[in-house]
Amino acid sequence: MALKTIQYKQHTFDISYEIINPQEKVDLIVLHGWGSNKNLMKQSFSKYMNGFRHIYIDLPGFGNSTASMAMTTADVAEIMRLLLRELNASYDIILGHSFGGKVALLLEPEVLVLVASAGIKRAKSLKVKSKIALFKLLKPLGLTKFRSLFVAEDAKELNAFMYQTFKNVVDEDFSDYFKAYEGEALLFWGKDDTATPLDSAQKMAALLPHSKLEVYDGDHYFFMQHAADISQKIEQNFLKRLEH
Repeated sequence: MALKTIQYKQHTFDISYEIINPQEKVDLIVLHGWGSNKNLMKQSFSKYMNGFRHIYIDLPGFGNSTASMAMTTADVAEIMRLLLRELNASYDIILGHSFGGKVALLLEPEVLVLVASAGIKRAKSLKVKSKIALFKLLKPLGLTKFRSLFVAEDAKELNAFMYQTFKNVVDEDFSDYFKAYEGEALLFWGKDDTATPLDSAQKMAALLPHSKLEVYDGDHYFFMQHAADISQKIEQNFLKRLEH
């Protein structure tokens, strides 16, 4: 594990990263999802794709990386740009899981690999809408100490900076960014995913001009069981791109 100190908007971020196969020339940047860390992604993919230099990163506020301000996805992407400049990294392939998929999209790599990515805004269920309405009703009465009863699982135990970040990013609609991306996009999905359901993948694939969708058995973390096959497809696609 290594750390780089990044200055952004007059704030300091210590970003943790790890590089595998440092001698290789083609960069594979791997970004984890909300509430996760680089170790989960490294555990899944580091033993494959040996012809690439793997760069595993803890996004700001997760794992061993710090965050000293509330952020949007665009802020996180810009912090990643600053880090990748420090690492002299190329934007050959960027793989992003869930929230990391939105960050990867904003970085505009040559090959974009979206693994159960977020970015398609979904209608809130009646249950969620009811909880929000009740919380707003109780808030003026000074009952915000019960906030944990109303907060989404992904937002519990977050500090103030990261809770605001969660609120900033959770309902973003990236449809226009998907439409505008001109590179090759590979989408990998679990058919039983409830966090980012398969119909979100189908909408993304329709928006992305040059995309291919692969569906596997499993849930939001399906890639942990299918990393070998996913890796093989990434390698094949990148080689095809080099041939053109």
